[in-house]
Amino acid sequence: MNMKTEALTIAVLCGAVLLTGGLAIADTHAPWPADWNNWSDPNLMVTVGDPGNAADTRYDANGFGSVSYEYKIGKYEVTAGQYTEFLNAVAKTDTYSLYNTSMDRANATYACNIVRTGSVGSYAYSVDPNWANRPVNYVSWGDSARFANWLHNGQPTGAQGLSTTEDGAYFLNGATSNALLAVNREADWKFAITSEDEWYKAAYYKGSGTNASYWDYPTSSDAAPGCDMNDVSGNNANYSPYPMGKDTTLAGEFQNSDSPYGTFDQGGNVWEWNEAIFYSSDRGVRGGSFSIGDGTYAQLASCRSYSNPTGGSDFLGFRVVEVPEPASMALLALGGLALLRRRPGR
Repeated sequence: MNMKTEALTIAVLCGAVLLTGGLAIADTHAPWPADWNNWSDPNLMVTVGDPGNAADTRYDANGFGSVSYEYKIGKYEVTAGQYTEFLNAVAKTDTYSLYNTSMDRANATYACNIVRTGSVGSYAYSVDPNWANRPVNYVSWGDSARFANWLHNGQPTGAQGLSTTEDGAYFLNGATSNALLAVNREADWKFAITSEDEWYKAAYYKGSGTNASYWDYPTSSDAAPGCDMNDVSGNNANYSPYPMGKDTTLAGEFQNSDSPYGTFDQGGNVWEWNEAIFYSSDRGVRGGSFSIGDGTYAQLASCRSYSNPTGGSDFLGFRVVEVPEPASMALLALGGLALLRRRPGR
């Protein structure tokens, strides 16, 4: 069923409804990195191994989750604090509108609380400390690709151009609107938006061996997760209802509810962009969000979703993957593997 939620269209192929409500904050969380902007910190990226694993063909004849190389993936969704660092580095002029005014809570109820001050050429950005370690939202697919390029280029400071945001993992060179649908990951990528298979494997794959298979939910479980932040036993996630529209939560807020590889919030919190293309008009999203009613359906391995790549909303964010080790990359090149597989939605 296709649904319209707020100003952004997300087609949720397993169905959902939108609910809204109040804010809830707790103090518990997964181990955090000492420096959120040090992307070599092991508490930011986790390794996904078992290269060459079989795909999960339970819901699609071609299957999902098969990745022929070892890679690293963000332990958490990209946070508002990390995105603020990015904005201050490259968006003093903000040529390609990396800042969405809806990120400011004065303009949008469930914004990630990034505020811009100053004028063109001298913009400055700050984030409320209570939201710095929550996921960034109101980001488009293009914004996410430019953030990945910035990481690829070593987090430089300067105007938005080929050495900062417009080349790297993706050759964007000013691409906006539907031109983003023609953008592919480059062979020499270092950081990127997740492919759908990379995202899927990190979320659901149980592990190697003769009994290797996939979980139904990204909390290492075949049972639907609950929504209890105070339950440290595991298998919980941030989705409606509990209470309805509880707002985004801190990265890793739901303890012991990580995926088999140690990622958090691949179910709930915010939908996450991936590289898949649907119907030549949309990019893929996975995982559900805090604002989707019956959110356990959106978290299921069977649920594929998509949205226009220029859109941004309170329930849309992303996470990144990091380049495989050199030996794995060489095998990848020899195998002629496609990093981005395009499939139509069902």
